Amino acid sequence: MSQATLGDDDELFGEAANEMREDVESSLEQAWDALPAADDVWETDAENVLGVLNALKSALDAGDAEEHLRDAKKWYTMGQRADAFEDADDLEAEIESLEEAITDISEAGEQVGDLTATIPSLRGTLEDAGSADDEEAEDEAEDAGAGEDDEDADEPEPDDEEAAEAEE
Repeated sequence: MSQATLGDDDELFGEAANEMREDVESSLEQAWDALPAADDVWETDAENVLGVLNALKSALDAGDAEEHLRDAKKWYTMGQRADAFEDADDLEAEIESLEEAITDISEAGEQVGDLTATIPSLRGTLEDAGSADDEEAEDEAEDAGAGEDDEDADEPEPDDEEAAEAEE
């Protein structure tokens, strides 16, 4: 093989390495862009807790970020194994940061999902407890009222004519 051919190979390898780095950076950028916006996770229009939780659960979707991260890792790994990158510490650090963000979003989504499933049941339990308290209070009021009626039972109730005369 001639010296000129080897020089061309080095140049081609350099171009390929640059393209790989650009692919990794592009995939990372697309992954970051696919993550939910901070305002989508923070703000809501819901009228009740379940609505808030459902909106939050929807907002906590990493979308295509995982697929873009996978592409970035694929090209990064290829470049690393080919020793194509002169300095790839920044890419590695960004991949790790993105993985952490996706993991945090996923875990938060699971927690919100658990709450979303729990809240309706909790509300039903509290409503049942409130109904039981209301019934107990009504029973106590009826029992207290029944005792008063027993005292009044000794006195005859005035009929309508007597009541009309007493008012005059």
